[in-house]
This record gives sequence, C-alpha cells and structure tokens, in this order.
Amino acid sequence: MGIGLLFPGQASQFPGMGKELHDAYPAAREVFEEASEALGFSLADLCFRGTEEELRLTENTQPSLCTVSVAAYRVLAEETGIRPLCAAGHSLGEYSALVASGALSFPDAVRLLRSRGRYMQDAVPPGEGAMAAVIGLPPETVRGICRDAARQGVVEPANFNGGDQIVISGSAAAVAAACEAAKSAGARKVMALPVSAPFHCTLMKPAAERLAPELRAAVPGAFSFPVVANVTAEPYPQDEGVAETLIRQIVLPVRWEECVRRMRAMGVSSFLEVGPGRVLSGLVRRIEKDVPAGAFCAPADLPGVRALSG
Repeated sequence: MGIGLLFPGQASQFPGMGKELHDAYPAAREVFEEASEALGFSLADLCFRGTEEELRLTENTQPSLCTVSVAAYRVLAEETGIRPLCAAGHSLGEYSALVASGALSFPDAVRLLRSRGRYMQDAVPPGEGAMAAVIGLPPETVRGICRDAARQGVVEPANFNGGDQIVISGSAAAVAAACEAAKSAGARKVMALPVSAPFHCTLMKPAAERLAPELRAAVPGAFSFPVVANVTAEPYPQDEGVAETLIRQIVLPVRWEECVRRMRAMGVSSFLEVGPGRVLSGLVRRIEKDVPAGAFCAPADLPGVRALSG
C-alpha cells in the first residue's frame, strides 16, 4: 500500500497561489524561474499579483496551475522524500502529474499548456459554448439526456467527477436543454459553470488538431512512477509516448471517479492533492469515503503530509 498523488485542474486557481512556497523554498523559486524562461514572461507576477480575471483566462490558468503544482511537488520531494505509488491529474493537472513522474519536461509542459489554453479558448466563440454540473443522476441517465438534447447542438458528458457529480459540455442551447431535462429527471442540483469555453467535448476538436504537432514534438522521458490517464482510467503504457493520449484528452471526458478507483486497485491507501485548492481531495471523500486524503500547497501543510504518508 502507498500514497497516490492528485494534481488539480482549472477552477482551483486563486490570486497569490504559490507565493508562500516561492518565498520559503529555493526549489519552488527555481520552478517559477524555469516557467518564466520557458514562456518569456514572469509567472510569479501573474500568480502573485495577477487579478482573478487575469488568472481565469484559460491560457494563463493552465501554465500557472501547472507551475504551482510542480513547485509544490518539488518542495514535497525535497522536504519529505515522498515516493508515490502512482499519480493522476484532473484535465490540465495530468500535465503536472506527467512532469512529476518524469515523462514530460517542465518547460515543455508549460509551453504546451499555454498553447492548449489559447487553442481551447479559440475553438468556440465567446457565449456559444457552456458547461454545467449535474448532481444526483446516474451516468446512464445523463448520457441519455445528452443524446436527446443533441438535437439542439453538441452536448456531452465532460467530467465524471464522482459522488453523482457529472459535468456536461457543449453548445449553449444544447447544454441549456440538457439542464432542463436533468431537472425534470430528478437531479438534486443543476448548476451552470462560469467557464470561458466548453471543455472536453467534440467542439474542442480544432484545439486538439492545433496542439497535436506541438505535443508530438515534445521529447518524452521515462516514468518514475505510473500516471493514470483521464481518457482511459488506466496507467500510461511505459513504452509509448504521451502525445496521442493528451491529444484525445482535449475532446474526451475526464473519467475521474474511475481514475481514483483504479489507483485504489493499484494499492493506494491514501491520497495527497499537490497544488492549489482542495477540490480533488474533496472528490476522493465522495468516491472512497474511508480513504485518508490531504492537500499540500503551503509550508503549513507539511505536518499533515507527514502524518498522511507516515
């Protein structure tokens, strides 16, 4: 049995994220410097002094979250010597997990995520796409609702987050129709999400096509521990590159509940969210109620990490 690492995705960002790590640890400062060099502007300025609106721009959100998460992981490794059994990341968090495992270089990851964010934003004009969370209906019911509402346009399940929480994504009219149908079907809660684009659906195909050459050009490294992929809920094969899976990830749903259960089947006895926020550790408590889950993104979190992993 061992510890599984979880790396957060979009919506976990906040102004000032990572500053305590940056100020306290040289290892974290080095990560921010690497990111700034790779991107040609100061990631520290964006994370520490950027506004909530600036950080919400997806081309900023994605490399910023990866930078803070990788900084947290490097501090964690240096301070605790943690040896994870495996890892997973939610959407863009999968890039952070791949960097931590050694399968993707950090400079490549932040450059790819800057492009990924821009291409995803460009794929659908503002106001034409939408996402919503549906809580309290089984996956089969939500899939059926999406099929019926597809007469209004594209609408598909985008995140199977666990605890009966499923996010749907697509064109605004079709998502609205699916939301009304979900309420009629007895959903406990249906909530529109404040996102800038409809992620993880077929409307993102132009983004996948634009990012594909950049992903294929990235030089893969060797995995030091397995990473469970969003699109398959299985570990990446050790003898294949990551590019094709990450291309598919842009348009296919995040199978998060299955990822967590797969990590449990691999022997994970506790989970640690590495990076901003506590969204994923909260989801773990919905999926595997009796499994310990913690989070690390500041020096004050270290005692809890040691208790969790020790």
